[in-house]
Amino acid sequence: MIKKAKKLLIIIPALWGIIFLVNNASHVSAASFDVQQKRIFLTDNKVAFEVFSNAASVQDFLAEQKIVLGQNDVVFPDKGEKIYANTHVIIWRAKKITVKEGGSVKQFYAVGSTVEQALWENKDINFADDDITNPARQTFVKDGMTIAVTHVLIKEEVRQSDIAYKTISNPDASLNWRVQKVTQPGEKGLREVKYRVVYYDGKEISRKVLENNVVKNPANEIVMQGTDVKTGKIHTGISSWYAQPNHLKVAYPSPTGFYAANYWLPKGTYVKVTNQANGKSLIARINDAGPFVGGRIIDLDKIAFATIASLGAGVIDVKMEEITN
Repeated sequence: MIKKAKKLLIIIPALWGIIFLVNNASHVSAASFDVQQKRIFLTDNKVAFEVFSNAASVQDFLAEQKIVLGQNDVVFPDKGEKIYANTHVIIWRAKKITVKEGGSVKQFYAVGSTVEQALWENKDINFADDDITNPARQTFVKDGMTIAVTHVLIKEEVRQSDIAYKTISNPDASLNWRVQKVTQPGEKGLREVKYRVVYYDGKEISRKVLENNVVKNPANEIVMQGTDVKTGKIHTGISSWYAQPNHLKVAYPSPTGFYAANYWLPKGTYVKVTNQANGKSLIARINDAGPFVGGRIIDLDKIAFATIASLGAGVIDVKMEEITN
């Protein structure tokens, strides 16, 4: 009897253990359903969520979560893709934007977060790294936003320009004052300048010199200028000045470039005029009549007068010699 009692004491706890396992089998089965749910990470328009779902595909997940996509919205992965535990579903909501560039206006939808990203999405807009936007590139895009694009072109340009040569005049008393002989022809030099040029929508905004090089130095022109002047009659008196009309300079060209007016010498006569106060002199050609004021013997053009005296003087005492050669 005692042995039987011991056996019963051993069996009874064992039976209770079996009953406990059988009773909990239904709970294990129910929990297995929860284990089948997948944890999904959802980002919708930059807002992050953590969702548990039984969906088999992205499309099922969107339907399950009652998420509605607009016509231009974008979801990743694609709707037809299978969904697994820890899948990250991202939704980009499209914004309608207006872009002004180069005088044209374009409207389209973009899902990019920033102005820069939105512009890169549209292949019809030639948006480059140096282009300027308003608002700035990294501004977040809002629905209905207007963006102005200024196309910037930065390039280097090289321009060449002539360097003028100098004329060196050497006097030669053996030559007539009207004679000028070139003993060494002048030759222009060449300068090359490199610029950094900035254009906004095709219009030049700035130009900066990067390099300035003389490619070729100019060669001076050397001339022999005759100084042999023979004079005849000498007249003394007062000289005034006036502004020489351009048409008279064309009609009567002068090798010296100076002109004057006198009322008794023939037009075309050359005279040597010396300022009695300082000894400065010049040769001028008579191409007009005057001055008709008592005591005045010659009226020098403004440029000629300024060569031998101050214009502020108004009149000066001069010696006028008629040139015979």
